[in-house]
Amino acid sequence: MTYLTTAQVARLLMVSPASVRLWITKGWINAQVTPGGHRRILRRDVEHFARERGLHLADDAEALRILIIDDDEQFSGYLVELLRQLGESVEVAVAHSGFEAGYRAREFNPEVILLDLLMPTIDGFDVCRMLKQDPGTSHIKIIAMTGFHTEENERRILELGAAHCLPKPFEVETLLKLLGLPGQSITAKRAGHGGA
Repeated sequence: MTYLTTAQVARLLMVSPASVRLWITKGWINAQVTPGGHRRILRRDVEHFARERGLHLADDAEALRILIIDDDEQFSGYLVELLRQLGESVEVAVAHSGFEAGYRAREFNPEVILLDLLMPTIDGFDVCRMLKQDPGTSHIKIIAMTGFHTEENERRILELGAAHCLPKPFEVETLLKLLGLPGQSITAKRAGHGGA
């Protein structure tokens, strides 16, 4: 069975995530709620909803949209190259600062954000807080990454709403597992060699 996020359903139906959440609330689309409070919808239920209303589904909705927020352009470039090896199953975008993060999150509408913790001016903690307090972006899964991993940093970012905190360098397989992606075509073994 294939479960979708509200953002993926929104792309399938070519509407806003807010419309999908409203239809779920009205009981027009069946959804399950995860222990973390996120809605997950069976693809077959979306297809049934679309058929009943004569709607057509978008073809590219299966691609997982990932936004990388990291001021280290070399590392973010590496991640982009790494994830694009997976082909059409992912779409990747990058923001190189905390200032750019909010704008890119709304424009790109990702399901997942890979967030560096220690960036100049606006750090990952502030970015996570901002995204989780905004109803338009609060649904996005955040995976934090840091070259300065401590129990305190991990505790802080998880309390702010991040799903995971990965120490750099990390195994690529670990990242792919957290993203729910197969890694057969990935050639690199470790991602990140320090930095923040």
